Amino acid sequence: METGAIKKQTAFRLNANLLDRLKEEAKKANRSLSNYVECILMDSVYNEPNETTIEAIKEAQAGKFAGTINTSSKKAFIKSCEE
Repeated sequence: METGAIKKQTAFRLNANLLDRLKEEAKKANRSLSNYVECILMDSVYNEPNETTIEAIKEAQAGKFAGTINTSSKKAFIKSCEE
């Protein structure tokens, strides 16, 4: 019984320095290069913001003031985010 997604082998060219860096990062994350690159691509392709985030982005791009965030304590931070 197969439970995983169907995978297809592919080949593409990468800048040698980029490939070296990807290998380093994959090793740090204790992942294979293939799995590491796949995760990065999945995040890039399938990471779409929800409606609330889209509206916040539009407000920020329009220069609307969102308020002041208080970072003096965790409690103050949470309260200022709710206002």
